Amino acid sequence: MKITMRLRRIVKIVAALNLAYFGIEFAVALTIGSVSLFADSIDFLEDTSLNLLILMALGRSARNRARIGHVLAGILLVPGLATLWTAWHKFMLPVAPSPVLLSLTGAGALAVNFSCALMLVRYRHEGGSLTRAAFLSARNDTLANIAIIAAGLVTAYIWPSAWPDLIVGLGIAVMNADAAREVWTAARKEHKAAKP
Repeated sequence: MKITMRLRRIVKIVAALNLAYFGIEFAVALTIGSVSLFADSIDFLEDTSLNLLILMALGRSARNRARIGHVLAGILLVPGLATLWTAWHKFMLPVAPSPVLLSLTGAGALAVNFSCALMLVRYRHEGGSLTRAAFLSARNDTLANIAIIAAGLVTAYIWPSAWPDLIVGLGIAVMNADAAREVWTAARKEHKAAKP
């Protein structure tokens, strides 16, 4: 019971951090025309939804948690689809985003996501596919943010074009698809185990 209460508190904090940084990153992404920041900002919004769903599901039966896990797997695909749409538009008009703002905003996102991953790591096996989804999302986002910072540096010093940003944005879409697959598989196993 104590673990569930602590987990609820952590999930609330993680949801609040994700919602706050979504607004910051989305505004910068629109201002500088960055595909990778757009993808990551949508991912922050998805993480907020994910953690709110986890809050609703904690304490429910294994079968109900598995059902919500399947929904979460679908939610994890949304940022990838939004990224593909944005990447298509950027491909048609390939203008490099501001490398300084790209890297600085990526560094802020890295701080938020790394903090969230640290908070969730000890609970990743509590609550089955739900907390696994939250942890995987925070972990993947941390890796994505390192790639965003690198894209900004590459754009500034090596390859001043839209391609580093586009490549990282598409990489984020692939990572989200893989996380969705992992959560779907875990939820399916929970559902089978919960059958009478």
